Amino acid sequence: MTDTKINIHQPNPEAPTPLEAARLTGGARPEDIESLRLQAAVYVYEAPVRMWHWLNAAAITVLIVTGYLIASPPPTMEIAEATDQFVFGYIRFAHFAAGMVLTVAFLGRIWWAFIGNRHSRQMFYVPVWNPRWWRELFFELRWYVFLEKEPKKYIGHNPLAHAAMFTFITLGMTFMIVTGFALYAEGTGQGSVPDLMFGWVLEMAGNSMRLHTLHHLGMWAITLFAIIHIYAAIREDIMSRQSMITTIISGWRTFKDDRVE
Repeated sequence: MTDTKINIHQPNPEAPTPLEAARLTGGARPEDIESLRLQAAVYVYEAPVRMWHWLNAAAITVLIVTGYLIASPPPTMEIAEATDQFVFGYIRFAHFAAGMVLTVAFLGRIWWAFIGNRHSRQMFYVPVWNPRWWRELFFELRWYVFLEKEPKKYIGHNPLAHAAMFTFITLGMTFMIVTGFALYAEGTGQGSVPDLMFGWVLEMAGNSMRLHTLHHLGMWAITLFAIIHIYAAIREDIMSRQSMITTIISGWRTFKDDRVE
């Protein structure tokens, strides 16, 4: 792809196809291109996607906090006997409830990928077969470490964010849901529904302690992703001259000048 800029206000028949991260496997339709040139903002994230994003963020926050406390329990309080308290029970209940919410929301997000717009499907695949996607991914890596001076603009996720979402959300969340329900099945007992559905995971892990460790490491991986995700969103909102944070609130991607790639 060239570095030619596309004016989204004035038609330019000779301009190259704007690069949409969600369309890296093929060029956008002519009517899509013309529409982009005539708009200063593009509707990207539909309401169900935005609702899932914030519900997912809230559930992950509760899961991280309670998961940390489950792995590293707080000291026993001296105001009453342990048998008279239910503090740890509340922590476990909050963890299990948030896990259920996250699971149902994720299943709903998968369903919406089939009926929503093309941006709703982006995080469920990575076009590793596309050389252009790799070139853009390495450009974004250089941009994030300040080796590139000018940002590129994308309608959906840029290729680096695309890869991160697929790795830490699509794959990572699936891993955490499966291992989490396998651990939950230990408490519900053999023959229970969770055991029948996820008991095989414990067998694959070999023992409960190993599965706990894998689940806990997954928690730290998603925590690290969340920190970088928040930093990158704020950084891009400031430096790349395109909206990031407001886009996941309103659904509209806006550009701070008249150029889009």
